[in-house]
Amino acid sequence: MLRDIPYSTQPLVLSYIGVRRAIGISGLLLPIILGPIGWLVFGIRFQDNLSSYYYTPLRDVFVGTIFAIGIFLFCYRGNDWVENWTANLGCLFAIGIALFPLDPHSDPLQQRSIVGYLHTLCGGAFFLTLSFYSLYHFPSSTSMNRELEPHEQQRAFVYRTSGIVILVSMFAMGVYLFLLPPDWKQLANHYHLLFWLEWIAVWAFAAAWLTKGRTIVADIAIDLLAMTQAQLIKQISPPVHQVDE
Repeated sequence: MLRDIPYSTQPLVLSYIGVRRAIGISGLLLPIILGPIGWLVFGIRFQDNLSSYYYTPLRDVFVGTIFAIGIFLFCYRGNDWVENWTANLGCLFAIGIALFPLDPHSDPLQQRSIVGYLHTLCGGAFFLTLSFYSLYHFPSSTSMNRELEPHEQQRAFVYRTSGIVILVSMFAMGVYLFLLPPDWKQLANHYHLLFWLEWIAVWAFAAAWLTKGRTIVADIAIDLLAMTQAQLIKQISPPVHQVDE
């Protein structure tokens, strides 16, 4: 891709891609550091949700990472004003998550303060913003927004799958919060259901941004996906027989 643009603008493109990678890596590492590493290294038990780590020794990691993602989104500039405003809103909601903590030992829908409700509102809006990026901005095929990338079809599949996974995770969170009976919700809390659903949603958005950032691991995965798809098409397609004249 860099060979197709003037040499003088290549540092700007690398910086632009670097922001995408930073957002993706931040989302990839956050649940790992809070969950497994927090448990194995710091002896912190798994929390009911990611936001509850605010009240653990890993508070600075949680707040710092979310705040960093917000700043990265603010610095990110899209191809049109819609994408710019999407990034700005994502920044606003991420900073809201970091600055307005969830009330300790509480259900996200049953907060004891306005600050807690603001956290719940910012969290839901943040995930919606990320799903909008995956479903609309990244796979966009308009002439203004299109980027020349190898295996565009496979990349669009990853982006849309990421957005769908985020929405499905949010739907499952909604079922957990609104529809589960109290005894079922207590059982779900025992297995930290909300934590795992948030982990899935965060990793889904991280996969989209890492793919858009052209990271090596993501590019290898895209190449393998393209090769697999090509082999399947080759096996399914009937052989073409030449007719002798």
